Amino acid sequence: MNFSLPPYLIELRERTRRFIAEQVIPFESDARLTPHGPSEELRHELVALARVAGLLTPHAGKQFGGLGLNHVEKAVVFEEAGYSHLGPVALNVHAPDEGNIHLMEAVATDAQKQRWLVPQVAGKTRSCFAMTEPAPGAGADPSMLQTTAVKDGNDYILNGNKWFITGAQGAAYGIVMARMDDGSATMFLTDMDRPGIRVARLMHAMDSCFTGGHAVVEFNDVRIPAADVLGEVGKGFRYAQIRLAPARLTHCMRWLGQARRAHDAALQHARQRQAFGKALGEHEGVGFMLADNDIDLQTSRLHIWQTAWMLDQGERCNFESSRAKVVCSEALWNIVDRSVQVLGGRGVTGESVAMRIFMDMRAFRIYDGPSEVHRWSMARKLLQGNRA
Repeated sequence: MNFSLPPYLIELRERTRRFIAEQVIPFESDARLTPHGPSEELRHELVALARVAGLLTPHAGKQFGGLGLNHVEKAVVFEEAGYSHLGPVALNVHAPDEGNIHLMEAVATDAQKQRWLVPQVAGKTRSCFAMTEPAPGAGADPSMLQTTAVKDGNDYILNGNKWFITGAQGAAYGIVMARMDDGSATMFLTDMDRPGIRVARLMHAMDSCFTGGHAVVEFNDVRIPAADVLGEVGKGFRYAQIRLAPARLTHCMRWLGQARRAHDAALQHARQRQAFGKALGEHEGVGFMLADNDIDLQTSRLHIWQTAWMLDQGERCNFESSRAKVVCSEALWNIVDRSVQVLGGRGVTGESVAMRIFMDMRAFRIYDGPSEVHRWSMARKLLQGNRA
């Protein structure tokens, strides 16, 4: 691998960095930030700024209005976007929309793309991905799916309950996973205002960076036309992998930016704060934490770039994306934890951005597969001698 960046990508990285610093970070104290994420009004204002800057939805295909970035290019831009928790919102690269856009480009029909994807790439709408269910339903084990889809003429009738559905409140459309009579799974596209769909409540969560928060959603006799099946009937689990393998990696990209932000705050504090006759950072206990932060930042970045490069070569990377997810989620969490420790009292209050990052990032070790599930999957493949 050649780790040097071409001039056009360096220019794009610097342009994104300036945009985040000059136009996005000033909104971090905006009154329209709620416990369940930025308001729709704030999101639209941020999206408008990114549109003017030519940075909106950079991962989407050029034919839909995006920049058509490949995975390595996304790694560079998404890290810069992630430097502010509002950056992914502004660039329209936040979860779950980023993964849904990728899936829609890969699987949806032309009619479905025109109806749902085009407005989403333009930043006019949001989406959600409804798979996770309360026990005994699907969680880390998607095969436990309980939501059902029953054929009725040219339609399907969906029934079930979902929870932890990020962005459901205010989403224009959703991708819903449901179990068929034969035990297979199918993905369905639906407008979220369709009769029978109810956002029952918003869930209180540690994080507050996702527009629309996390919701409990009920599906009661929801009638979905066969034309709104995403892809082929019975191939939902296969399409989930098309979405989840790159989405694990893009999570790593965005959170790398947040971890770097926390480290920068700790580094500045360690340079300026005096303790016991010298700068805080000159004490080995603090200096070693800063050094470990740098090691973990670079280790995470290399795992991301390597896996992104493999994806760009068309390789199947489920094993590598699981490894990157574990490495990055745990290393980046350690960076933020150390940064809070270096910052001391500032780190556990709103006097530093590190507190918010700490609260937002904890869930990263859980969503898109807990570290334990990825380790279990990797171990099984290693024992079988097959990483595919």
